[in-house]
Amino acid sequence: MATKYDTNPLDPDFPEKARAAAEPMGTQTLPNHGGETRQFAPPPLSSEEQTRILENARMSGYSTPNNAQYQTVGFANMHQSLSRKVEKIGLPENVMTALPYIPWFIGMIAGLLILFLVPKSEAKVRFHAAQGLAAHVAILIITSILGMVGNITGVAEVGNVAFQIVTTVMLCIFAYKAWKGKPIHIESIDDLTNWLDDKISPSLVNKN
Repeated sequence: MATKYDTNPLDPDFPEKARAAAEPMGTQTLPNHGGETRQFAPPPLSSEEQTRILENARMSGYSTPNNAQYQTVGFANMHQSLSRKVEKIGLPENVMTALPYIPWFIGMIAGLLILFLVPKSEAKVRFHAAQGLAAHVAILIITSILGMVGNITGVAEVGNVAFQIVTTVMLCIFAYKAWKGKPIHIESIDDLTNWLDDKISPSLVNKN
């Protein structure tokens, strides 16, 4: 007797046997119980999107209110530094830094007195005093040389007058800039400036 596994096509009862064997495995329709639809999880963010989100969060921490008011702390400190009193002298710092650049012998004497009286702790004031004094010494030397050449040849007199006018204007500009607290650096007299600042100090007066 043939079984359901018999697939001999010569068997005349093969179609009925195959149909009977397939009936228990027929197509079934699943009942609809109204199950809820589930949402798939969103795809993971790319590295670029994550970086953008982190940057936005970081920058938001530095944001300030629209009505925030800022104080000019830097300018206030600068003004306070210029107007502060110099130790052992009592004059404002900007006045002390401008005095050595005043033309003629006024600036030379002022720079020399400042180096003798102001302590080493006042580095800024002493620097301008030494640089102003060095500038006056250099101008005096060049003026003397031009004067001697002018007396001998009679040609350098015009150059000497022009040189004195230019240096006088230059010293006035330096005095104004020092009074405003702006930096001044005369590179050509650096060696003389450093020498004067090092050799002239209040200790020389105290020893005497």
